[in-house]
Amino acid sequence: MKRTPVPTQTRSQPPPGAAEAIPPLESGDHLTRAEFERRYNAHPEIKKAELVEGVVYVATPVRFRLHGHPHSRIITWLGVYEAATPGVTVGDNATLRVDEENEPQPDAMMRLEPELGGRSWIDEEDYVNGAPELIVEIAASSAALDLHAKKRLYERIGVQEYVAVQMYEQRVDWFALQEGQYQPLEPDEKGVLRSRVFPGLWLDPQALLKGDLARVLQVLQKGLASPEHKAFVEKLRASIEASSSE
Repeated sequence: MKRTPVPTQTRSQPPPGAAEAIPPLESGDHLTRAEFERRYNAHPEIKKAELVEGVVYVATPVRFRLHGHPHSRIITWLGVYEAATPGVTVGDNATLRVDEENEPQPDAMMRLEPELGGRSWIDEEDYVNGAPELIVEIAASSAALDLHAKKRLYERIGVQEYVAVQMYEQRVDWFALQEGQYQPLEPDEKGVLRSRVFPGLWLDPQALLKGDLARVLQVLQKGLASPEHKAFVEKLRASIEASSSE
């Protein structure tokens, strides 16, 4: 979990000496989620760690070209879509509470609010629970955790679409859930990937990999101007109005 400011009632500072009494998180540890969170809270020197299928993964320092910069482009791309689409929210490195053996922290997620049909919710401690509709991970290569254990986890819990950006291979894989299994989305004749869950969310994967943010946003704007996005927005607004009138 990436350390971000949280309300004091949900994450208090450990008393003096507590860190020495509680073991730190180490990659490869097999823990429950409760023990994972206990050790994390006791060791503020750990900046980011995840629990996937009961195994701890402590993150290494983040490199700029391999992760930091492409991550910022993904957040910009999703943020523009959120701005144009009511009832949709984007999360950057938000912790996802799944079950007693899983607490990943996706690089980015996009979700529908529950009253609009979304399958995730925010708990009393301000953590995401359930299955966001879309998750994006920035991976160094296809050998990374993101393309193996985390992909299987997201598939199992019902994340509808999963985008894996692999920087060494210069490859973007966009998976869509079909009958409980991920199938790769195929680009259109112009090489553009189009979401099935979020109409109008279009991506030029080559532009993303090259760092051409202007092209990424240009293609997205075409998606936002499409009839399918207009229809999606109208449907969401109608649902929001119906929900607010109840």
